[in-house]
Amino acid sequence: MGVVAILVATSCSAPEASAPVGAIVVAVRTGPNNIDPRFGTDETSGRIDQLIFGSLMDIGDDLRVKPALAERLDNPDPLTYIATLRHGVKFHDGHELTAKDVVFNYGQYLDPTFLSPYKGAFRVLKSVEALDDYRVKFALKEPFGAFPIQLVSPPIVPAGAGPDFASHPIGTGPYKFVRYDVDDQVILAPFGNYYEGPPKNAGLVIRVLPDDTMRGLELRKGSIDLVVNDLPPDIVYQLEKEGRYRIAQSPGLDFAYLGFNMRDPILADTRVRHAIGYAIDRRAIVEYLRRGLARQATGLIPSQAWAYEPGIFQFTYDPARAKQLLDEAGYKDPDGDGPLPRMTISLKTSTTDEYRLQATVIQEDLRRIGVNLDVRSYEFSTMYADVIKGNFQMYSLIWTGGALVDPDILRRVFHSTQVPPAGFNRGHYSNADVDHLIDLAGTAASESERKKYYGAAQRLIAGDAPYISLWNRTNVAVAQHTLTGLHINAVGDFESLKDVKKN
Repeated sequence: MGVVAILVATSCSAPEASAPVGAIVVAVRTGPNNIDPRFGTDETSGRIDQLIFGSLMDIGDDLRVKPALAERLDNPDPLTYIATLRHGVKFHDGHELTAKDVVFNYGQYLDPTFLSPYKGAFRVLKSVEALDDYRVKFALKEPFGAFPIQLVSPPIVPAGAGPDFASHPIGTGPYKFVRYDVDDQVILAPFGNYYEGPPKNAGLVIRVLPDDTMRGLELRKGSIDLVVNDLPPDIVYQLEKEGRYRIAQSPGLDFAYLGFNMRDPILADTRVRHAIGYAIDRRAIVEYLRRGLARQATGLIPSQAWAYEPGIFQFTYDPARAKQLLDEAGYKDPDGDGPLPRMTISLKTSTTDEYRLQATVIQEDLRRIGVNLDVRSYEFSTMYADVIKGNFQMYSLIWTGGALVDPDILRRVFHSTQVPPAGFNRGHYSNADVDHLIDLAGTAASESERKKYYGAAQRLIAGDAPYISLWNRTNVAVAQHTLTGLHINAVGDFESLKDVKKN
């Protein structure tokens, strides 16, 4: 079943069900593309997955992997992992999580006919089998030190979940799915048998409000209770000045970038990509456009992560160097300071005001070096579908924090074998040396070895510039004063909403 069909089916499910009385209303920019966690890769789908489902492993406050549905993960030899499940974990329909469910989940990724964007994460998985009701053995084809992080996402669905699962998702998470009114709201009820204890609120209504200004106005009116990372910096600034709201912040991981299509004849030239990198005034974007609610990003791996490599190439703001590189690449200015451009390149971005404005700022930066940037903004799902298909020259997107805590994300994004649908190498970047380093890191026996190889890969990738790093977000949650227990971690996830009370 395609995404459109799934969404239609979902919109028709349980029409009589309503939001729990006293539910917390949370506003988001976009609706989920697919609530089946095996297929949804957009931010809103991931946020809702955190509320409905549970994973074998999770990310701790130290950004390292920790047990979740699995109470323990043992590694008796380099090719074997054994997950021991918690006893008494219940799915929302009342049946207990057992090894059968886990084997079903990961067995799917061994099926050549099963197409999922997460499939590339399990390329080294040889087999998965139940040792008993609560123990699962994962056998690998080769040593893979990053295997535990693969057990964080996607989360666990019940055995037998079919292609229509998105219309009635069932998980082990703190909230039960009630209804999804497409492009309007997702309604979730608290799950009283959640293994870590029931949520401290009456439920959640995730309201889809694509317009930035409308989210701010609805917060002022009191018709929504909370917005997490979905308010533009200007509106956050205004609300903070009013002093009527609870505001929580934390240094975040979310990574904003420009992606290149490496098969494009213009952008395949490293000199052109570097010229674009030198032309963009990232400091101005952070200080003025984002009102300081970000920091300049250095690469895909955030500075808080254990494998972060500080000594990599970074672009400074240097328009003169940018012009020199374009001259060397054969794209000379046809009329000096006149109106004629050296070239025209298209940039795809979303219709969200915050990101359209950022694209306009970048457009002006590139105009100063003689590059005409054709900005094309689309509704998010349309734009995202084009990115996955490789239908772009340049695009602007954000990687959300949870995906970035382990350096294996470098393989998923930059290894030449990870082009869609197997992985996230959407620009078809290819560097044999990077592939080799990532492969060495994957089979390394110690964390120090992994860090060495991943560090070397980060240095090469930075020089190749398949991405232009823009900024890492400062997480900001803005809430009504009636909410207590609000906190936001570095990942900026939604799981902590279970701890929020509405007075």
